[in-house]
Amino acid sequence: MSRLATGIDVLDRQLGGGIPAGSIVLLAADPASQSELFLHELTTTRGTLWLTTIRSAEAVTDALERNPGPTGNPTVRDVGGDAPLDTASSLVRDLPEGANLVIDVVDVLERSEGARYRKFLNDLQTHMVNTRGLTVLHGLKGESVPDNRDLTEHMADVVFDLDTKIDGSEIVNRLAVPKFRGGRALDETIKLRLAERVTVDTSRDIA
Repeated sequence: MSRLATGIDVLDRQLGGGIPAGSIVLLAADPASQSELFLHELTTTRGTLWLTTIRSAEAVTDALERNPGPTGNPTVRDVGGDAPLDTASSLVRDLPEGANLVIDVVDVLERSEGARYRKFLNDLQTHMVNTRGLTVLHGLKGESVPDNRDLTEHMADVVFDLDTKIDGSEIVNRLAVPKFRGGRALDETIKLRLAERVTVDTSRDIA
């Protein structure tokens, strides 16, 4: 099975070379975290369509340009208008072979009526398989998680769960991969440093 790199070397090694082509990944993270770095790293791997649902396209482009770490040059489109699910669907249909798709954040689409959102996910999955592409759905954790998040988690082939906590004077980021269709889920979390880019935190935990 062919694998697609995430742009994060340590994660790709842990996952046996990357994510299986044609997969949908859910990246679940706290709003006050550096999870956006995962999306920035992904844009370095291949052509990327970035659909933004909350921030403007200009804000996303500016953040990419200001990031001191490596980034690609994605096509950014704002789909957060009156019919975000319909707009996103029309753009997904035009994705070329082997492309990345980022939906940031998927929460807005998850607030659509359940049957329509389910159809969107099924159509997206079919298109990813046919084009051998990779989709990352950036979902926010917290008190206002949409009701359809369970549906997203079930339909996703891979789930990345980023946990960010403040421990004294240290910010601790741990990544869990509890779900991995077509591969092996990780049985331990990875401690990460999220600064200019995503790297492994090699500091030792002291009990």
